[in-house]
Amino acid sequence: MNHRKEQLLAINRLLTIMDELRNQCPWDKKQTLQSLRHLTIEETYELGDAILDNNLEEVKNELGDLLLHIVFYAKIGSETKNFDIGDVANAICDKLISRHPHIYGDVKVTNEEEVKQNWEALKLKEGKSSVLEGVPKSLPSLVKASRIQEKVAGVGFDWEKPEQVFEKVQEELEELQHEVLDNNYDKMEAEFGDVLFSMINYARFLKINPENALERTNKKFIKRFQFIEKMANELNKSIKDMSLAEMDIYWEQAKKK
Repeated sequence: MNHRKEQLLAINRLLTIMDELRNQCPWDKKQTLQSLRHLTIEETYELGDAILDNNLEEVKNELGDLLLHIVFYAKIGSETKNFDIGDVANAICDKLISRHPHIYGDVKVTNEEEVKQNWEALKLKEGKSSVLEGVPKSLPSLVKASRIQEKVAGVGFDWEKPEQVFEKVQEELEELQHEVLDNNYDKMEAEFGDVLFSMINYARFLKINPENALERTNKKFIKRFQFIEKMANELNKSIKDMSLAEMDIYWEQAKKK
């Protein structure tokens, strides 16, 4: 592992390379904040995949890609004289110090929940009109629901026990089924959203990350279905020509692997 001196030298090396690329590379010279945005989102998802796969070598590599994007944005900001990498680093340092008065001040906390509550209260003191202002509008809906619930819980708007949340899930399922029986599509969609929102909230009480949980299931399903495709190929059959009964046999085999 690198010591602090080597770490700082590595960051300085990256800043120098960024300067060189921005001055000399046609592609890098052309980039803007807007053109990089979708690439940053893609890199973030690639990091998420590496974390879920517990591939630490890839985690390292994807963190490097994201660090490059941060340096790239800061370089563009310096060219317009709005901010540079020093401003970016100092801004997050100032925020961390301000939001951790139990470390850098005289506030006393006894647990993690009190830290979260203080965090949200401090954000309101900083001029935020709503605790939900910090939830990005463009977040995927599942992640957004999770963040919304965490935010409002931070100011005390929350259930007391997991059992209460589970009862809410059951209540929402009953309401969904009622609309299904009435065949009202618009209300079905609304109630289905309520079911998902309640399930995500229940996951929070169980200390389960719903995004991670769903992605684990996605990966599990893909692995099992690809096993069926492999078996079909070994039988010189198209999977479309396999009966559901045949596919079920290989699905059960896949579950044992």
